[in-house]
Amino acid sequence: MKRKKICGSSGIGGQAVLEGVMMKNKDDYAVAVRKPDGEIEVEVEVYRGLLHDSGLTKVPFIRGVFNFADSLRLGVKTLNYSASFYEDEEAKETKLDKALNKVSGGRAENILMGITTVISILLAVGIFILLPYFLSSLLSGYVRNASLLAIIEGVIRIVIFLAYVVGISMMKDIHRLYQYHGAEHKCINCIEKGHALTVKNVMRSSRIHKRCGTSFLFFVMFVSIILFFFIRVPNPALKVLLRIALIPVMAGISYEIIRLAGRSDNIFIQLISAPGMMLQRLTTKEPDESMVEVAMRSVEAVFDWRTYLKENFGYGVSETAQPKEAADQEETGDEAVDMAGEVGEAADAAVEIEAATDAAGKADEAADTAGEMEEAADDGEFYRKDGE
Repeated sequence: MKRKKICGSSGIGGQAVLEGVMMKNKDDYAVAVRKPDGEIEVEVEVYRGLLHDSGLTKVPFIRGVFNFADSLRLGVKTLNYSASFYEDEEAKETKLDKALNKVSGGRAENILMGITTVISILLAVGIFILLPYFLSSLLSGYVRNASLLAIIEGVIRIVIFLAYVVGISMMKDIHRLYQYHGAEHKCINCIEKGHALTVKNVMRSSRIHKRCGTSFLFFVMFVSIILFFFIRVPNPALKVLLRIALIPVMAGISYEIIRLAGRSDNIFIQLISAPGMMLQRLTTKEPDESMVEVAMRSVEAVFDWRTYLKENFGYGVSETAQPKEAADQEETGDEAVDMAGEVGEAADAAVEIEAATDAAGKADEAADTAGEMEEAADDGEFYRKDGE
C-alpha cells in the first residue's frame, strides 16, 4: 500500500528572480536571494492585491484579470529587490533621480518602477498581440478566407513567442534565471508529491509544473486563436482595438484553465496542458544544489510543508530534523504506511479464506442434502414399482 495520492495543489506559487526565488502563499510572500558574498538573504512581506477585499476576486474569469495584474506588480517588485543586491555601489544619483525625488517626495524609485512596468506591458502587447495581426494582414491579398487568416495570425504569434523564449535563453543571466525557475518548480513538486523538503528530494523532483506561468502564456496564445477566429470586425482600426480589448478576457479564461489544471488529472486536462509543459523545457533548466537551497529557504519562510505532509500524506517530519534525518523520517513514514498496508492485505486475505471455507462447507451440506433427496426419490420409485 502506497501513500495516498493527492489530486490538487499546495496553494503555493512563485517565480524566479535575479539569483533567487520568490514564493507566495496566500497574502504572504518571501524572496530569497543569494548575495554576492554567498549568503542567502530572505525577506518576508505581505502583499495585498488590487482588490484584496472585493468579491470580484472570487468571481470566475474576472478574478483571473486581477490575479494577472497582481502577478505583474509583485513580479516587477521582487525582481527589482533581487537586482538591488547586484547594483553598482559606486553609481551616483543622476539629475533625473534628483528631480523625481524632489517632485515625488522621495518616491522616484516607485515611479520609475511603474514606468518600467507600463513600458514592458506596451512592448509585450505590441510584439505578441499586434505584430502577428499586422504580419498576417500582409497575406490578405493572397488568402481570402478570414478563418484561415485568423489561424495564420495565431501561428505567427506562437512562433514569435517561441523565438523570444529561445533567444533570451541564450543569454547567460537568463539561463541562470531559468535554473532558479527550475528550482522553484522542483520545490513545489517535491512537496506536492509527498516528499520531505530536502536537497536530495528536491533535486530528483521534476522541474515541470502544470501551474507554471509559461503554461499560462501558452494558454493565452491558444485562447487568442479561438477568440479571434469567432469574434471579427471588418474595420482594421477596430480589429486592433478588439485585440487590445480582449486581452483581459484572454487572461481570465487562461487563468481558469490553468487553475483547473492544477487541481485535476483527467485525460482532457493532461492533453491541453501538454504543449505548455513541453514549452517549460525551454523556460526551466536543471538547477544546482546551491540554487535549490535558495528556493527551499523561500518556501520555508511562507509555507509549513511539514504540516502539509502530515495532513495530506499521513506522516510528519520533525522540525529539528536535519536534511538527512528528514529523509530518514520520510522513509520511516513510507515503511509504516507499507507495513500498515501489508497488515490490511493480510487481514483481507484471512477474511476471504474464511469466507471461502464457509462457502465450501455450505456447498458440502447442500451436496449431502441433494444426495439424501436423490436416495429418497430412488427408494420411492422402487416401492412404487414393487407395488405394481
